[in-house]
Amino acid sequence: MIPAEPLRKSLPFVLVALLAYTVAKKDLGTEHAPSLSGTRERAAALLAGAAIGFYDGVFGPGTGSFLMIVFVRVFGYDFLHASASTKVVNLATNLAALLLLASKGHVWWQLGLVMAVANVAGSQVGSRLALRHGSGFVRKVFIVVVSALILKTAWDAFMR
Repeated sequence: MIPAEPLRKSLPFVLVALLAYTVAKKDLGTEHAPSLSGTRERAAALLAGAAIGFYDGVFGPGTGSFLMIVFVRVFGYDFLHASASTKVVNLATNLAALLLLASKGHVWWQLGLVMAVANVAGSQVGSRLALRHGSGFVRKVFIVVVSALILKTAWDAFMR
């Protein structure tokens, strides 16, 4: 119903803007100072959740990066807390997708279970590194991941 091609072609440029913003704001996400509460926090969460959830459902790539920047920029989290929150939200959306796709018989369980084990192992390593090295480390990893995602999405959009 919604053509994915325009999203696919624009994603590398959106990610470049996200990366440029993150790099330019040296102190972005260095301090955990939640900026919203109560009704304003719920309204921002609903708006961001609806927008990112719609994007994730229609297209998908980069959702974690967008979630991270929302937690950092909108809610005032540091990169360590934003990363943890992003993992929880991603888990919830992935479980919802799994339930829907499994109910339709569209899950390759053997591959999914191997990926789940690898994901848990990676989460353990990543969590320990993040806790040991702090928010500055997570920010650097975020910059590297977004840079790699720019290359991958640009390749997919323009070279394939």
